[in-house]
Amino acid sequence: MADQDSRAGERYATAQILEYAARIHHPPDPSLERAFEAPRRHGMPEIQVGPSEGRLLELLLRLAGAHKVVEVGTLAGYSALWIARALPPHGRLWTIEADRDHAAVAQEVFEDAGLRDRVTLIHGDAAEVLPGLAAEGPFCTVFLDADKGRYDVYGRWATANLRPGGLLIGDNAYLFGRLLEESEEARAMRRFHEEMAKSYRSVCVPTPDGLALGIRLDPSP
Repeated sequence: MADQDSRAGERYATAQILEYAARIHHPPDPSLERAFEAPRRHGMPEIQVGPSEGRLLELLLRLAGAHKVVEVGTLAGYSALWIARALPPHGRLWTIEADRDHAAVAQEVFEDAGLRDRVTLIHGDAAEVLPGLAAEGPFCTVFLDADKGRYDVYGRWATANLRPGGLLIGDNAYLFGRLLEESEEARAMRRFHEEMAKSYRSVCVPTPDGLALGIRLDPSP
């Protein structure tokens, strides 16, 4: 159930409640903990998804029976690790990272976790890389967690290359509270939302910065 305050945006999650829920629902895991700490150790931006969002990604992919996944925005590989663990033995994740140093750290994370055989890490600009990946599709899931001003571009590629029933997931869908601003970045993010709503059964889950989630509709007549 919900009340009027929670519908208006009130949150009842204290630091203590969040700590308890995390401890109960995803107990300590050395590989994931090392991956989560990798940005701090290597002087990278600490902008990876949180453990709860990572677990949510894993569960969504398992529920969808995903086996071919594309991730835009690898960083140090933390979210990719959650995704790779959700895949069956024959599954494959293609993850794209624009920063060469970040990609090198992520590769170490995948090797440490013993999941290198399920992950293809591609260094490059996603807008240039994605067209070349189309031949590997159709895909089961596309997860976006990269430059927010091109979510509309990435979302259109996903719509063209996801199977019917496939998932499109976009993190930071509230754009750090700037979604309704009149900036190029905010307009691109709003286009992402609006175009998703036309081609997917969709929702924006009210995580701290919003998680847009859509199931691809069948485009055939």
